[in-house]
Amino acid sequence: MSVEALLNSGDTAWILISTALVMIMTIPGIALFYGGMVKKENILNTIFLSLIGFAIASIIWVTYGYQFTFGPTIGGFLGSPSNFLLQGIGIDTLSTVGTTIPELLYVFFQATFAAITVALISGAVVGRMKAKAWIAFVPLWITLVYIPIAHWVWGGGWLYQLGALDFAGGAVVHLNSGIAALALILVLGARKDRRLLPHHLGYSVLGAALLWFGWFGFNGGSALAANGLAASAILVTSIAASAAMISWCIIDIIKTGKPTVLGAISGAIAGLVAITPAAGFVDTSAAIIIGFTTSFISYFALSYLKPKIGYDDALDVFGIHGMSGIWGALLTGVFAAPAINEAAGLLYGNPSQLGIQIISIVAVAVYSFIVTYVIAQVLDKTMGIRVDSKTETEGLDANEHEEVGYRI
Repeated sequence: MSVEALLNSGDTAWILISTALVMIMTIPGIALFYGGMVKKENILNTIFLSLIGFAIASIIWVTYGYQFTFGPTIGGFLGSPSNFLLQGIGIDTLSTVGTTIPELLYVFFQATFAAITVALISGAVVGRMKAKAWIAFVPLWITLVYIPIAHWVWGGGWLYQLGALDFAGGAVVHLNSGIAALALILVLGARKDRRLLPHHLGYSVLGAALLWFGWFGFNGGSALAANGLAASAILVTSIAASAAMISWCIIDIIKTGKPTVLGAISGAIAGLVAITPAAGFVDTSAAIIIGFTTSFISYFALSYLKPKIGYDDALDVFGIHGMSGIWGALLTGVFAAPAINEAAGLLYGNPSQLGIQIISIVAVAVYSFIVTYVIAQVLDKTMGIRVDSKTETEGLDANEHEEVGYRI
């Protein structure tokens, strides 16, 4: 059959749009979301971490990342490399995963996932990590952590073969980044001033809105077609975010007597995270439950687990992305409905799916933590990863970049 007969222009147009939407999530979504929550002396540095992370991840992905992730599996752990620098993939080559779209489009779509995953980690280290150390960390982490895990889950690796469900990145993106953030900050150490001093929450609200908007491409685009599954994924994505925002505001009212804007956007992001692995497998009623309950999981991590253990996760990457990623992956194994996408969870007579989800969570968490910790230790011993006391006190914008991101 000819390429023209197989290529679907509607599917291609939707994934083109979805790719752009996922890019918007990082630049400027995460950059603004994180940037608005830091003190004014660190806003440019915070934004820079996302910008440079996206650029480095993109180059790695087209050079060898895509090939090692989606090449034929080698023992279930890594893809067989071929087509370095995308040699041999032409403009008429169709993807073997989304068979109605160009492979070059699928490459770029997946590149935006790699980029946003490493950008998410940056929220945990703001205000104290050297810019040069971050630039060294990103390629090492993408190569040694993200690529293997993405292959395990999405590229035909051992978790894929086991039957783990992760529609758009609950484990690959959110659990992975949350656990990696925890490992990195344990090496980096706590800030001298651990207060959250948002210089402009309005920026964070705008960033959260762009993330919510971009998430339609993140989850809806993961259907890899312009069809009912994409529509369902978009619907449950927004429903879960809405439910989580409401529940977080309820928690705020119970705890403090007042709802907060920071709580509202934190809840929305937690809901978006939790629905990500389930978006292509659950219906709207399950989305409401997943979204509403995940706020309690992340709120517990932020308010009780974090002070109890004492780790300094500046913008709560582990508490929101790690914990809600775990919760969403678990509940995917409970609520996956055959009427949506064939897979059945616990409530539909398949309790083994929950066990598979637990295995995938543990495997991703353990691998991500250990390898990230080793990377951080190596960088710390060789080049140092933390800024000096003077730089931390005065701000990273002026000292790391010789720029100022606010009006004096």
